[in-house]
Amino acid sequence: MAESLVIIPTYNEIDNIDQMVEAVFGLPKAFDLLIVDDGSPDGTGERIEELQKKHPDKLHLLKRKGKLGLGTAYIEGFKYALERDYQFIYEMDCDFSHDPEDLLHLHEACAGKGADLAIGSRYVSGVNVVNWPIGRVLMSYFASVYVRFITGMPVHDATAGFKCYRRRVLETINLDKIRFKGYAFQIEMKFTAWWLGFNVTEVPIIFRERTKGTSKMSTGIFKEAFFGVITLKLRSIFKKRPKPKY
Repeated sequence: MAESLVIIPTYNEIDNIDQMVEAVFGLPKAFDLLIVDDGSPDGTGERIEELQKKHPDKLHLLKRKGKLGLGTAYIEGFKYALERDYQFIYEMDCDFSHDPEDLLHLHEACAGKGADLAIGSRYVSGVNVVNWPIGRVLMSYFASVYVRFITGMPVHDATAGFKCYRRRVLETINLDKIRFKGYAFQIEMKFTAWWLGFNVTEVPIIFRERTKGTSKMSTGIFKEAFFGVITLKLRSIFKKRPKPKY
């Protein structure tokens, strides 16, 4: 078993899954891979089961019945990692908007430079987004500006979904109390780690729009994030910080 586990939620990613599995396992550092599939009707889950025959010790699968949300997929993945001896746990998309090569940079930020949470950031060194409509870029960018303003969290890409956690961060966060599912889930996890006093850093990446499959983005996800940020801030004022696990 590797020390690092990459968690990838999937729904209808049959066009990308083969290439993603081979890309992760082709890196010069060993990563295990956990796919959390939400009952993809296109056969993604079944294809992963076929790929497991080739990678029996490195490729893992959690099959869920129906679309249960990005946040709950990651929570199940985190619990899977904590039940085993993984020391670094990653979030990544399956559509190649996140470059698997950047897993190495996220790992270096945590294992080599002491970060507890490393964020693959689109906005820490300008706006590094390729092939997004300008309206979507502006919405995403100013969502992060809004999060910084409301919460005080010094993160340029608050909604980023490409991250590396040290094990102790996920051990300290009460995962059963994480309430949001979409973009707000990504904000809530970052905010909670920062609020607990963990060392949060951003690693610049280039984000590319998917070329295969369809986006899962919706206006409801942005709405949840907009109002959820205020809730997060208010709750943090009255909540007692648990002691981080070291």
